[in-house]
Amino acid sequence: MSPHTRTMIAAAAYAFIFGKKVAGIHDHATGQDLQIAAETRGGRLQGFDGDRSARFSGRLPELYDAGDDAFISLEIDGLTGQGYDRRSSSHYSLTVTDEIVQLYDHAAGAWFAYSVQVA
Repeated sequence: MSPHTRTMIAAAAYAFIFGKKVAGIHDHATGQDLQIAAETRGGRLQGFDGDRSARFSGRLPELYDAGDDAFISLEIDGLTGQGYDRRSSSHYSLTVTDEIVQLYDHAAGAWFAYSVQVA
């Protein structure tokens, strides 16, 4: 799974779980602050990845990344989630606590952590 897909999923999951606007993400693996925004209204996600100039959107369990022309599934249960990235054919799972999203990418066999900046 590509790094920008993981970041998009982290932003989307946070927006859905807490109902707060995501104004940015810090990727702990790369040490970078990423320009990504996401919010939910009426069960629908709208997001924008400023680093790629790409929109993403959808209703659970399907998200669409316009930048990659790809669909990603996301199922949420409380503070946890799981899904499948069709572009890379890889599964993932995640947990969310306060302002941290931890995502396990099964294809990479590794955990990735993201700090969320809320608006």
